[in-house]
Amino acid sequence: MNRLKSGLATGGLLALALAISPAIPAGAAAGAGRDTAPAPESQSLKATEQARAASSASALGLTGETLTVKSVIADPDGSTHVRYDRSVNGLRVVGGDFVSHKDASGKVTSVTWNIRKNATPASFTPKISRAAAQSAGLAAAQGKNEKASAGELVVFQAATGPKLAYEVVTEGIKADQTPTRLHTIVDADNGKTLASWDDVKEGTGNGIFVGSVSLATSGSSGAYTMKDTHGNYTTDLNQATSGTGTTFTDADDVWGTGSQSSRQSAAVDAHYGAGKTYDYYNTQLGRAGIWNNGTGARSRVHYGQSYSNAFWDGTQMTYGDGANNAAPLVEIDVAGHEMSHGVTENTAGLAYTGDAGGLNESTSDIFGTAVEWYANNANDTPDYLIGEKLNLNGNGTPLRYMDKPSKDGASKDCWSSTLGGLDPHYSSGPLNHWYYLASEGSGAKTVNGVSYNSPTCNGSTVTGIGHVKAEKIWYRTLSTYLTSSSNYAAARTGVIKAAKDLYGAGSAECTAVDKAMGAISAPASTETCGGTTPPPPTGGSLVNGGFESGTTGWTGTAGPITNNTGRPAHSGTWKLWLGGNGTSGSESVSQTFAVPSTATSPTLTYWIRIDTSETSTTSAYDTATVQVNGVTKQSYSNLSTPKATWSQKTIDLTAYKGTNVTLKFADTEDSSLQTSWVVDDVATNF
Repeated sequence: MNRLKSGLATGGLLALALAISPAIPAGAAAGAGRDTAPAPESQSLKATEQARAASSASALGLTGETLTVKSVIADPDGSTHVRYDRSVNGLRVVGGDFVSHKDASGKVTSVTWNIRKNATPASFTPKISRAAAQSAGLAAAQGKNEKASAGELVVFQAATGPKLAYEVVTEGIKADQTPTRLHTIVDADNGKTLASWDDVKEGTGNGIFVGSVSLATSGSSGAYTMKDTHGNYTTDLNQATSGTGTTFTDADDVWGTGSQSSRQSAAVDAHYGAGKTYDYYNTQLGRAGIWNNGTGARSRVHYGQSYSNAFWDGTQMTYGDGANNAAPLVEIDVAGHEMSHGVTENTAGLAYTGDAGGLNESTSDIFGTAVEWYANNANDTPDYLIGEKLNLNGNGTPLRYMDKPSKDGASKDCWSSTLGGLDPHYSSGPLNHWYYLASEGSGAKTVNGVSYNSPTCNGSTVTGIGHVKAEKIWYRTLSTYLTSSSNYAAARTGVIKAAKDLYGAGSAECTAVDKAMGAISAPASTETCGGTTPPPPTGGSLVNGGFESGTTGWTGTAGPITNNTGRPAHSGTWKLWLGGNGTSGSESVSQTFAVPSTATSPTLTYWIRIDTSETSTTSAYDTATVQVNGVTKQSYSNLSTPKATWSQKTIDLTAYKGTNVTLKFADTEDSSLQTSWVVDDVATNF
C-alpha cells in the first residue's frame, strides 16, 4: 500500500592477500542485483553528480577530460564527497582518481587529487605496437598465464608524470593452482614495464574454527540452501579450479559436524565468516556490503587438490582444503581480511605498491581484526594478533603483531622514507601499529587474556580511544580522503580530517589518532585537530518524542510526521512514517538535544515497525538509518525483520556525555514497491 501525502503533512591476511588490485587498476566487478535498485549511498546522488560531470570537469579546469562518478558520500549537513575516475582524449587514466569535496550548496571547497591534477601525457601517439606490449605483458607473467589481452591504450599516472601506456591483462592458473589475473602497464614509448598488479588476492588459513554457531540460510524443511538474506552464499567446487560450484543444500538446516569428514563443515566456517563480515560493515560502518549496494558475495570451498591457500578475486572468496585435502583454510580472519580488500578496491582503491601497498594491506588487517571483535566467537577470542590460530610458523606464534609489528622479524614498527620499497605485508606494520595505539594506547596491558606491550617511535605516551572509534575513523579516511596512490603522510592528514568530521575539532578522538600517527613517525601534517575544549552543552532535552505535537522540536522533510491512519502509531495517534511511497526519493527528520555530563549510562530508545511490498529476499532496495552526529548507529532495509511488528531499539549515548547531539532518522526508497519504517516513542534515559 503506497502512502498518499497530499493534505497529510503538518509542516515540516597475513601472508593473506599476496597480490592486490591497486585502485589504479580498473575496478572489481560489481555485485549482482536489480539494475534499477539504488545503492544505500544513493544512486540518485550518483546520477545527479554524473549529470553534472561535464560542468564539474570544466570548473576544475580539466580540458578534454571526461569524468565518471565512482561514489558519492553525503554528510548530514548536506556536504558531499564525490569520487571520480577520469579519461583524457578518450583514454582511461589509470591512477586518475580524485575526490571533490563540496559544501551543501554544491560549491567545491577542496579536491584530493591522486598524485597530481595534470593527466595529459607529452604525446598521444604510441611508439611501440600493441603486439609488442602484449609480449611484454606475457613476459611479466613469467610464462604462468594462458592468455593475454591485446592491450588497451591508456594514460598512466607514473611517479614522474602522466605517460602514454598499454594495459595488458594476462589470465591463467599458477603452478600452485592459484588463479591469476595480472595487469601489466607497458610504456608506449619504450616497452618498459611501469607497474603490475594481480586482481587475485591470495590468503591462507588452517582449519575449521568457529564451532557450533547460528547460520543464516534460506528455504524450508527438506530444501534449505546455504544463502543468507544479503545474498552471501557458499558453494562446493568439489576440488575443481574453475566454475561457480554447487550451492550447499540440506534437508533439516543442521549443517556439518565440525569435522572435515563432512563437506558441509568447511562451508559452515566460510559462510559464517562472510556473513559476519557483511554484518560488521553494515551495522558498524553503515556500508551495505563490499560494493555498498546491499549484495553479498559467493564463497567457494573445496578448491583444487591439497591447495593450501585462500583468495579473493574481486567477486568472491575461495578456500582450499590444505595438505592432503584434510585442513580447510576457513577462519574468520581470512574472510574479514580478504573481503576488506574488496572494500578497499571499491573506495580508495589503494595501489599494491609503495606506501599505498602497506596502507592497503593494513586496512585488511584492521578490518579483519574488527570483524573478529564484532563476531566475538568463543572459539576465536578477539585480539590484536593476525593469524594466531593458523600456526603457519609451526611454533604457535601469530603471523603478525599489531602492538609491536617488528616481533614477526620483518614488519616495521615505524614509518621511514624507505618503507615503500618493502613487501606490503611488512610496510603495513606502521599502520597496524597506529591502529593498536589508537585503540588501546602505549605500554604494557592485558586485553582478553593476551599480554601486549606497545612502544612508540618518538618516546611519547598514547592513550587509546577504543577499537570501535579507531575503526570508524579509519573507514571514513579510506572512503573519503584517500586515493589510489596515497602515502602515510596522506593517511595522517586523512585521520585528522575524519576524526574532526566524526567527533569535532579539538575532540579527544582527533588528538588521540593524530598523536598515534606521530607515535609511528608518520610525516607531520599541515592539518591540525584545532578547536578548543568544547563548552558545556547548551541544547535542551529531547522534546516531542512521541510526535503527538506534530513537528514541534523536529526539522527536516515535510510529511513524515503524521497522524495518517495508514500505519498504526505505537501509542497515541501521531508517529514518524518514513517511506511508504513506492517512488524514488529520500526523507529525514532530526532534532538536537543535550546529553548531560552527569548522566549515568545515558541511552536513547525508540520503537520501530517495518513493512514492505518488496519481494526480494536478497537485495536491499529500500534503506533507512538512525544517525547520531552523522554516524550511523543502526540501519534497516526492506530485508529487515521482524515485519509489521513493533520492536524497541536502544542507542548508547555514553560517548556523548557533556555534548550536544543531533539525532537523525532518514530513508531512501527506490522507484517501485514501498517500504515503510514507522518510528514512535523516542525517549532519552539520563
